[in-house]
Amino acid sequence: MHEPALTPQVAAVCISGGGIPKLPLASAAVTFTGLAGDGHNHAKHNDPLQAVCLQDMEILEDLTKEGFCLKPGTTGENLTVCDLKVNHLGVGTILEFSGGVVLELTKERKPCYVLDAIDPRLKEVIAGRCGFYARVLREGLIQAGDIIQVRAQQESSCALGPIMVL
Repeated sequence: MHEPALTPQVAAVCISGGGIPKLPLASAAVTFTGLAGDGHNHAKHNDPLQAVCLQDMEILEDLTKEGFCLKPGTTGENLTVCDLKVNHLGVGTILEFSGGVVLELTKERKPCYVLDAIDPRLKEVIAGRCGFYARVLREGLIQAGDIIQVRAQQESSCALGPIMVL
């Protein structure tokens, strides 16, 4: 007998005035530049291709079992998600949220020195499971409990082989 498929959803929506931790809210407006009220301490993060940061709740739980005290938003993510396995998705994956927001995954998140404030070992331990950045394709309101539909990126014509231009 098969286990029922788990439905990906938003566990927490988090913002801060800048830096970590980001703190959970009931909901937030999502614009092309990110979540309303969310600040960044470093200019490199003010990039529409990094408008939203996602992290799996299961990763935070695993890291907590490994001795790090982590909750939604602690590592600086905007959206803590359940049953998505975001680090297993590829660049270009489209995520549609039940509230209408649409995101496109753009870049795997690399550990940053700001994680040293949590624990100096965390940067090494979290590598490869630090979440993903996304750009906003459709603005709207996002809230905890929103269901997430995963849509693979459309294959480009290059994937079908070379195209001859006459």
